[in-house]
Amino acid sequence: MIKPSFDILPWQEAVQPQIVWRAENGASVPKRVLLADDTLTADSAYKLACEGCGLLWQGDFQNARQLLQAIARRCDRPPKKSKKGEPVALEPAQVFHLHRQAQSQRARVLGMVLIPLNADYSIPLKRAPDVGAACNEAYGKPGESNSIVSLRELQSLIGAHEWRKKGVFIPALSASIHPHYGVFSPVRGEYIDLVASTPLPDTRLAFDIGTGTGVLAAVLAQRGVKRIIATDMDTRALQCAKDNIDRLFLSDLVTITKTDLFPEGKAPLIVCNPPWVPARPSSPIEAAIFDAESQMLHGFIARLANHLEPEGEGWLLLSDLAEHLGLRSREQLQLWIKNAGLRVIERIDIKPAHPKVADSDDMLHTARAAEITSLWRLKVAQLQSK
Repeated sequence: MIKPSFDILPWQEAVQPQIVWRAENGASVPKRVLLADDTLTADSAYKLACEGCGLLWQGDFQNARQLLQAIARRCDRPPKKSKKGEPVALEPAQVFHLHRQAQSQRARVLGMVLIPLNADYSIPLKRAPDVGAACNEAYGKPGESNSIVSLRELQSLIGAHEWRKKGVFIPALSASIHPHYGVFSPVRGEYIDLVASTPLPDTRLAFDIGTGTGVLAAVLAQRGVKRIIATDMDTRALQCAKDNIDRLFLSDLVTITKTDLFPEGKAPLIVCNPPWVPARPSSPIEAAIFDAESQMLHGFIARLANHLEPEGEGWLLLSDLAEHLGLRSREQLQLWIKNAGLRVIERIDIKPAHPKVADSDDMLHTARAAEITSLWRLKVAQLQSK
């Protein structure tokens, strides 16, 4: 897990001796910080940001938003075509790594527009919004020090706050799930639909591994499972899941617990929706998608047999995007399953419907267009079907 950064940043204009640098994605303090206001042009700001210079905004807040949009447009300009003959065809994995590199560079540049925060989370700028509630949810109660945060992160906090208030409607629940800041929102409904429609092997007990918002635990509870133990290691996810389970009046059925993958004991049904792309996450929320070396996926498979009751089933929910990107093969996944003493009794597939599937401008469009999400029904290999 990537921990938030709370380093001390020297206040260069000596307005006060020190302030707190806030960066939930773990970004380092810019080596240079210049004061900037409404007189700064977008071209100059873009050049300075590309050089790694932080721009501490002193002007109108809404103008800072417009400046950030202008910098984003410059980041998104197509690269100039090379004159060195025909372009070399790249392997899918190479395209993926170039895409991640470009996204990382874009995030670094956009993160250079900085906003001051007072100790009470008010913004001392003209036409600034009230971000107190959003900051409280992300950072906790105000302290005694003023701070600096990138405008890009501040916008993420505001967006997450609105998502948390509004919620994400889940048809399988006929209700909404309210994601917290830093917890992956259940906007990709295909894996939820798979859990909602696959016949249950048992309704006595289920484990939900890596519960996140608690959405799958809630679906299992509404389907009639009498007891669910939902686990996670992330503090924000645990609180988010608890809040959602309480909101849905399912706390008598669902227990939220902090543990690494499996709780103690065995269950007739164990469900897990691990990160599906083996790559290093660059922020806490990306940990729901990216997992270096597929540690959670491999860990779940390797330990599953020890926690399944006789005739129990493990439901592995997994996108095959990594296979289309050349980052993990189907053979590797099947070998992990075999070596763990498991067998596949069924694989139920569904085609994702998220917007990026149809985005032909996306560098990863070919892989996304071929993507399939599957529910792998796993059993212990030694138990033979009757």
